[in-house]
Amino acid sequence: MSLSKFTLYYLIYTLILAGVAYALPQLFPQVNLVVKKFWLVFCFIGGLTYIAYITAYFGIKMDPQAGVMAIMGSIVLKMIFSLAFVLIYSLNSKEKGIVFALNFFSLYLLFSFFEIYSLLCNLRHQNNK
Repeated sequence: MSLSKFTLYYLIYTLILAGVAYALPQLFPQVNLVVKKFWLVFCFIGGLTYIAYITAYFGIKMDPQAGVMAIMGSIVLKMIFSLAFVLIYSLNSKEKGIVFALNFFSLYLLFSFFEIYSLLCNLRHQNNK
């Protein structure tokens, strides 16, 4: 999958997730489903996922033999930056932790699934050559 194709699919996927995140509080107004700074968390994880994909993509293109190491490195960096974000956000926020944890980890997993699927598509195309 080329970088431009991934960017297009990623934007579509991000817009779908944003639409769902926007619609949930509208559909269930009596339940607190998102934290106050949800869009900050959404943009951070979305941007971090895109950067991690680009890092892994160029690692695969530079040395296909070390492609798995590039993928693992980008995932580990994403996890470290995400944990730092959780720590900083938790220290500066007075909100309920369970809502933030559910929001953060659901976004983290949804974006990570898309990233890993896209990276595996790149590796699959290399195996066919």
